[in-house]
Amino acid sequence: MKQEPKHKVRKAASVFSFRRFRALCHKETLQIIRDPTSILIAFILPVVMLFIYGYGINLDTGRVRTGLLCEDTSPDARQFASSLTGSPSLHIIAYDSLPAISEALTRSQIRGFVIIPSDFSIKLRRAESALAASASVEPAPIQLITDGSEPNTANFVQGYVLGAWQNWLAQRAASRGLAAPPAISLENTFWYNPAAESRNYLIPGSITIIMTVIGALLTALVIAREWERGTMEALLSSPVTRAELLLSKIIPYYFLGMIVLLLCIAVAHYLMGVPFRGSPFPILACGSLFLLSVLGIGLLISTATRNQFNSSQIALFVAFLPAMMLSGFLFEISSMPAPIRAVSTIIPARYFVSAIQTLAQVGDAWPVLRRSLIFLACTSVLFLGLTAKLTRKRLE
Repeated sequence: MKQEPKHKVRKAASVFSFRRFRALCHKETLQIIRDPTSILIAFILPVVMLFIYGYGINLDTGRVRTGLLCEDTSPDARQFASSLTGSPSLHIIAYDSLPAISEALTRSQIRGFVIIPSDFSIKLRRAESALAASASVEPAPIQLITDGSEPNTANFVQGYVLGAWQNWLAQRAASRGLAAPPAISLENTFWYNPAAESRNYLIPGSITIIMTVIGALLTALVIAREWERGTMEALLSSPVTRAELLLSKIIPYYFLGMIVLLLCIAVAHYLMGVPFRGSPFPILACGSLFLLSVLGIGLLISTATRNQFNSSQIALFVAFLPAMMLSGFLFEISSMPAPIRAVSTIIPARYFVSAIQTLAQVGDAWPVLRRSLIFLACTSVLFLGLTAKLTRKRLE
């Protein structure tokens, strides 16, 4: 029997076969379904993470616990203390001595405290008399001490106490017919997030972390698992082409990631009340491009290492931690040092966080979305292209 030339056999084996591709996709899908870890990471972990980020992490201040030490027993001091107690932003806890209130601040039982000194009333009336005579006299002293270990909370306490003090002085001046600065009516409106709840900001950003877990950490184990189990040699000896091998690894996890994306959006919107004002097309477009980027990162790591443990550790440092720390999800990028900001510009998660938060709170703001879509498209092509090039070297 006459044999075909070897070059013809190699040429026939390099032709893309939909039958082989369908069989490989079926194999990879069954492998996902039969792996309890994949099911846990894909469907249980995202919902748990959403509730943790939505209810466990809260950047809203609410009522700040603040101590009060009143050393003056005059009616003026009691009136000011009552105004602090009635403030909706301060939870006032009274103490009877300086050591007790200092100990409470040290133990983080309060975030700051106000001291009304014993000569409060005397200096207050002296200041009012000077004001009536158009003289310049320092106002009655009150002392505010805050916990500087949490600067944001300390600033909140300072702002709340200062506002309560100024309001009390204005009301007192008006009731006594004294000269006071003209009242200014300030209308405060929050755009995009009328309730001013951090949950509406955190939950869309947390979807980025979830998609990173699905895309990078799961696919970082795919090819490495084939090498460890010895099935990669069988694939290399078969007529499977590079395109068939890579697409069979990408497509099942792509559809899995998109299902998780829709599941997260549904849970966030219908169960947790987070608004999503964007239309479906930009949501799916941004999600698809970001998912392809992190899939490319995971496959690139898996192809290069051939070891599941090493792949998972590298994926943690290369994909998960940058997405958590440098994407703008939790920490404001503009407040970071310039070198760190420069590093964050090459992280795909930064652009998906910007896109998904814009789609959730603003809507289809294309000037913002266009920049994210272009960058995510470039990163997906880059990482998938590097994976294909490295896989070609392995197959040869």
